Amino acid sequence: MIDLRKETEKVILVGVNLSRQPEEDTRDSLKELEDLAAAAGAQTVGKLIQTREQIHPGTYVGKGKLEELKDLLWETEGTGIICDDELSPAQMKNLQDELDVKVMDRTLVILDIFAARASTSEGKLQVELAQLKYRQTRLTGFGTAMSRLGGGIGTRGPGEKKLEVDRRLIKSRIAALNRELKDVKRHREITREQRNRSYTPVAAIAGYTNAGKSTLLNTLTGAGILAEDKLFATLDPTTRNLILPGGQELLLTDTVGFISKLPHHLIDAFRSTLEEAKYADFILHVVDVSNPRMDSQMYTVYETLDNLGIKDKPVITVFNKQDKAAGLQIIRDFRADYTVSLSAKTGEGVPELLKLLEAVLRERKVAIEELYPYADMSKLQMIRRFGELEEEYREDGVFVRAYVPADLYERVRVSRGDSPNNPLYALEKVE
Repeated sequence: MIDLRKETEKVILVGVNLSRQPEEDTRDSLKELEDLAAAAGAQTVGKLIQTREQIHPGTYVGKGKLEELKDLLWETEGTGIICDDELSPAQMKNLQDELDVKVMDRTLVILDIFAARASTSEGKLQVELAQLKYRQTRLTGFGTAMSRLGGGIGTRGPGEKKLEVDRRLIKSRIAALNRELKDVKRHREITREQRNRSYTPVAAIAGYTNAGKSTLLNTLTGAGILAEDKLFATLDPTTRNLILPGGQELLLTDTVGFISKLPHHLIDAFRSTLEEAKYADFILHVVDVSNPRMDSQMYTVYETLDNLGIKDKPVITVFNKQDKAAGLQIIRDFRADYTVSLSAKTGEGVPELLKLLEAVLRERKVAIEELYPYADMSKLQMIRRFGELEEEYREDGVFVRAYVPADLYERVRVSRGDSPNNPLYALEKVE
């Protein structure tokens, strides 16, 4: 009987601790890299950290650590290494020559996870584009078959280098993917314009990967999307409608999770997806309070948002996973406009979040107290659809106390000539 089980890769994680930073930060980063490796299907069999003034430009770590790494690979029967930083083409080639095992970096692992998890056509296009951009800079110097020269008549001469063919094919494919993603971006812009016309506010759910964004969306809207306790469980953005207790509508958009050292190839490829947060009315920043690296994760999220040009947006920070938090702890977010603590899994604190959302939305609305004549019910219908109101029926019209979106105010307010309280109104009707 033939065993077709896939062999698990055994990897050693390698990190460089720059002398100006605490070694604890590097250890935490390697722990996260171990989770990434597990998500990609690899088993970590060893870790190695070197403290240096700067990363070695040729081999990432120094000569002494390379020898130590060789011994560790032999002892653990490791089949590869994963470096905690993005390697240059020269570093990757030199490490492969020295160690004679598979050499990967953090970027390659993240790209592999994204490729496995992308399910929509847009997600697959974005991942492929990121992978090709990553490989494009790493063609030089790999492998021994770098030429298409062959023997026999008609094959003499320089021919065409395999490297040149690969580079041209990748460049052509990148151009095709960019064209397809432009179509996707135009579709997103049309969808966004339709949302704007509906005057329905939008909140973008952002946060570090595995902070509980998808679980929160499921709890609030019953979206039913995949929510697992692992890194990058979901990649494709999901938008759902939330009806708040007071009847207000809110669109919630889940975005891809952030991570420290997020590859710039991914940021570029997923820009149209990540920019959903740029056009949202405010940000729901989900934070995992049970994670000891909570503060650094919050910093990474804000840094990524800043790099995307997403600034000056109201931020509601949701301190999630209170059910896992150990004891009393002081949690704060100085960049947030509002904060709330909850557990998306158990539902504890969710009613407080809903009340806060209603209050935030009301702050963005304009108060109206008007008497609408019965002949002008179309404006009242718009208020009923997009605002919050109390109605009182009178002989000369409907008296309304309401909150409406600021963009809608000019369209629904009673002009002076339309008001039954205006003396000219009766004269105009008689004429």
